[in-house]
Amino acid sequence: MSLRRKFAPRRKYCRFCENSEIPLNYKHPEVLNDFVTDRGKIIASRITGTCAKHQRALTREIKRARQMALIFYTATHSTDVLKKSRV
Repeated sequence: MSLRRKFAPRRKYCRFCENSEIPLNYKHPEVLNDFVTDRGKIIASRITGTCAKHQRALTREIKRARQMALIFYTATHSTDVLKKSRV
């Protein structure tokens, strides 16, 4: 009888706690896009591993970037997605 270990997931960590050099600011949408799905939803901290303090700040900055039109609200607002025209 072989003993199999159960799958042990990798320990999640907060990127912003590890490296304070990463800018958590609405002016850097390339950083914020890592935490938004292609549909435009903010990814939960249990998935990304972000701590509660930084998750709140991240959410606030994503919403600010959306207001400034640096990040899309949804995929349909993107210019990459072509709308079906009725012809």
